[in-house]
Amino acid sequence: MNIRDLRYLVALSETRHFRTAAERCFVSQPTLSGQIQKLEGELGLRLFERNNRRVEITPEGATIVQQVYRALEEIEQISTLAAQMKDPMSGVLRIGMIPTLAPYLIPRFLGPLEEHFPSLSVQIVEAVTGELVNKLTAHQLDAVLIADKDVQEDLKAVPLFDEPFSVIHPVDHPFYLSDTITLRRLEREPLLMLSDEHCITGQIRELIDITAPEHDFTAASMQTLLQLVSNGNGCTVVPIMATTGSWMSDMGIVAKSIREKRARRRVSMVYRKTFPRAEPLLHVAAVICESLPNTVRRLPAGRSE
Repeated sequence: MNIRDLRYLVALSETRHFRTAAERCFVSQPTLSGQIQKLEGELGLRLFERNNRRVEITPEGATIVQQVYRALEEIEQISTLAAQMKDPMSGVLRIGMIPTLAPYLIPRFLGPLEEHFPSLSVQIVEAVTGELVNKLTAHQLDAVLIADKDVQEDLKAVPLFDEPFSVIHPVDHPFYLSDTITLRRLEREPLLMLSDEHCITGQIRELIDITAPEHDFTAASMQTLLQLVSNGNGCTVVPIMATTGSWMSDMGIVAKSIREKRARRRVSMVYRKTFPRAEPLLHVAAVICESLPNTVRRLPAGRSE
């Protein structure tokens, strides 16, 4: 067993295709297939089920792969730690973000982060909360930015900011005459929502005791949701950073504040308690907080919950 074979194993587990895995590893398909068979022989386990049409990982293989992720991360940390001895803010950090945050936050902080720490490379992965947490616990990500209230015991949360929610409505809606909207008024309004896999949908339902029937359709992305409002299909509730930009006036929609202060979400950076590079993560968190607009309330990065 060697590091190369472990990388072959990870590639095949992620692609479930020998040719694609071989291309990712820059080797021939017979080479990769042979090394996987050799590895199975060394372990005395069947890691994959194969036929002419597909490759599926066995339960034993899935367990082994999770350990391989950890092993490869530790191996990569050897060179990373050596680099850190010269410059702690160097190397690569893999950070995940939820889709209702990434498009609005990334343009704000990546430039300043590069100016502050030119030797640090940040790889961004955008996915819903459940998928991000799974990748984090599987050691496929180093940290995630999410808006969940609770995290697992083996994870640490660093609160970054509180972001208010805004109501988005068409220009010809009765809300147009109001400066702010109350949660009670929203209870009687059929709201357009993102699909349930987005954490913001559950957060809004916790805030609003919805008595009006919801629309028969849901959106998979914030852009689709706002387009539905623009087309006159109803109103919605979104995080306030999603309302910035000149495009709002071009779409014929209006953003209004919600009167109650509790209509907000808390965004935190979450990482494994055992992650050896917590210090660089906290420096990234500080740059993110410095790059935020004044429409959100910054929290002292580093205060864990």
